[in-house]
Amino acid sequence: MGTNFFCIKPVINVLLEPKKSSKVSSQLIYGEKFQIISRSKNYIKVKNFYDRYIGYIKFNNFRSNYKPTHKVVCLKSRIYLQKKGKTKPSNTFLPFLSEIEILKAKKNLIMFENNKWIKRKEVLPIDRKMNDYSRIFKLFLNCPYKWGGKSYMGIDCSALIQMYYKFNRKFFPRDTIDQIKIKKGYKIKKSYSKGDIIFWNGHVAVCLNNRMLIHAYGPRKKVLIMPIKNTINIIQQTANLKVKKIYKI
Repeated sequence: MGTNFFCIKPVINVLLEPKKSSKVSSQLIYGEKFQIISRSKNYIKVKNFYDRYIGYIKFNNFRSNYKPTHKVVCLKSRIYLQKKGKTKPSNTFLPFLSEIEILKAKKNLIMFENNKWIKRKEVLPIDRKMNDYSRIFKLFLNCPYKWGGKSYMGIDCSALIQMYYKFNRKFFPRDTIDQIKIKKGYKIKKSYSKGDIIFWNGHVAVCLNNRMLIHAYGPRKKVLIMPIKNTINIIQQTANLKVKKIYKI
């Protein structure tokens, strides 16, 4: 089934297996493109267009004819609804990197679906790039850690890194096991510098400078900034893992 489809819910869980008890392995964010590989009674096997990640989603509404023009650049953009000429905030948000099509503009709001609006200042053209990776990572500070997560509701370590590359429309794999293979690394060193990506088996973090790193850290259950050397020691002591590879972002 070669047709491209697009997610039209803020977040859809991608499962390892086509069953209710399955673990979440990733997510689709609003506007993400995917292909349907196969269908069963309650689940669809899909392949993410951006990172080629394969998994299962429950039957949901999605669209095929869609040409997103802009992307959400804040952590979460509140959706507003219009009723009887008045604009009211809803309890629903579009997450960072949602891809939308602007259908109508009105003062400081833009409409991306019928009667669904978000603030104009919270989107940028879809091709806009940002070299300041720390700005993107810091959006997620204190967001909950969630295995397979990709949004403000929960994110994991590999997704945090992937967000920077996806924002800049560069390919980057979903999981650390594949991310670690993308670039040639350095020899393990005693000192670190801004932009170093540090890999362990099953974990990844990025250095903000020569002293501090940022990561989505499972044991602390959130995204946080920690001292580089202290983090390396903690991971070695608690998980018996040594740094496996380092390369520049």
